[in-house]
Amino acid sequence: MCPQFSEDDVEEEQAHFQHVVSTFQQYARYSLNANNRRRKDIHTIPLADRELLTKLGYGQKLKDVDKAILANAAFLNKIVESPEIFGHAIDADTSEAGNGTPGPRAEETAYEHAHPHTHAHSHDRPTRPSDPRKGRYRPTEFDMDKLRSTIKLFVRDWSRDGKTERDLCYEPMKQALEEHFEGKDRGTLRVLVPGAGLGRLAYDVARLGFACQGNEFSHYMLLASYLILNRTQSIDEHTIYPYIHSFSNVLSRETLLKAVTIPDVLPSDLPPGSNFSLVAGDFEEIYGAEDTDENEPQAGKWDAILTCFFIDTAKNIVNYLRVLHRILAPGGVWINLGPLLWHFENNEHEYPSIELDLSEVKELARTIGFKLYDERTIDTSYSSNDQSMLRYVYHAAFWKAVKVSPAE
Repeated sequence: MCPQFSEDDVEEEQAHFQHVVSTFQQYARYSLNANNRRRKDIHTIPLADRELLTKLGYGQKLKDVDKAILANAAFLNKIVESPEIFGHAIDADTSEAGNGTPGPRAEETAYEHAHPHTHAHSHDRPTRPSDPRKGRYRPTEFDMDKLRSTIKLFVRDWSRDGKTERDLCYEPMKQALEEHFEGKDRGTLRVLVPGAGLGRLAYDVARLGFACQGNEFSHYMLLASYLILNRTQSIDEHTIYPYIHSFSNVLSRETLLKAVTIPDVLPSDLPPGSNFSLVAGDFEEIYGAEDTDENEPQAGKWDAILTCFFIDTAKNIVNYLRVLHRILAPGGVWINLGPLLWHFENNEHEYPSIELDLSEVKELARTIGFKLYDERTIDTSYSSNDQSMLRYVYHAAFWKAVKVSPAE
């Protein structure tokens, strides 16, 4: 049985979705205002200093950033030009034009192909509520930060520039999956990728011949991945400028304004007979319910689960691991890679948050009924700019875990 939601739940979800769409549509206004702040700041310094900045070409750089912002906005507007495909009605006053503000218009896209840091995955609720009936939603900095992170995730998942970082994470997981099922008919093996983000890992697993399903909760990710997976017709079809939003730790104007083309592969070009799907919704609600839809049984039905930068999105890690164990088939494998950046630690909403250290997580997994293999550390970044003067590196934990006994 699918999770039941109250009328208030449905209204809240509708309002949140509308806020996310509005955030996409107001990206140009918000980002241009931020760049204009830099122009205003020029006039606060002495004239002699301003003249030196003019010689450096600082003003021209700001103009170039404006152009890049508008190019990003045109791409983001493509993503949300048909949000009703997600089953939500969108108020007319969420659009840029609806408020009398000029904004780049998305091109009409007829093509459609449907398939059967911080590091950000699932939890994208805005920091303050807003009733859409009281007027047009004004995105917060939290909202815009989520959107900027989504732009950077396009680089990680769907560009040539992101291949090095992507391979550090995805290749060990795919290799472990292939080794575990060596000699088996991959088409009969069901693989789940919760916290799928923009869908590249799940797509890659499907290309290997496995029946793969990704799961994602974030509307930012769902909207963005839909464009790439279903409405993109050619390699390098889109151009984005992911690094223009901060002038800190920048090596040069060229690195600030670097253009990145996506995708590096054509997502619709899967082998014949491929089984690839994405399911929208909360991981625990969809896969954790004791009573599941008889047409999509979960308990004991997944041969493998791949969690990449995912388990630390849990409020209650105990339940996450219980769900993983319950839905794996006997002898099924859980392959994990990621840090423990607990997403709800010290959250302002006062959500519960259980924050274990790595040794405790591993001991908990063993207690619940997993046997861990190939435990190691992989150093990797997440959506980083390899040409920045600042780079965060995670000492990410990797392991294979086989279901060996029922959870207590």
